[in-house]
Amino acid sequence: MSEPIYDDSRARRLVELLRALAARIQELDSDGDLLAVGPELLKMMGDARSELFHYEVRSTYDTPEEAEHRRIVEQAQAKMENLEFGDESFRPDDEEDEKPWRSQ
Repeated sequence: MSEPIYDDSRARRLVELLRALAARIQELDSDGDLLAVGPELLKMMGDARSELFHYEVRSTYDTPEEAEHRRIVEQAQAKMENLEFGDESFRPDDEEDEKPWRSQ
């Protein structure tokens, strides 16, 4: 099973890959051969694109524990937004419930 996170060494390799692509483009541009090596550039860009995709997916990956924590917090927030007391929902903007203790 592969590791779901993107470690520092892999991130450094990605940065090196992107810098190599940039350097190759600059080199070809200064030589006037930028369009002459389309297949080479397509392969380099494809490799960089694939690795960038993995970086984005894995750098935003939630472990099962993080996902459970997020679910608990979201559930608590939803309950706070819809406070319920018995069978009636409390809505602070209801005018008739503004001062229920005075209606006696």
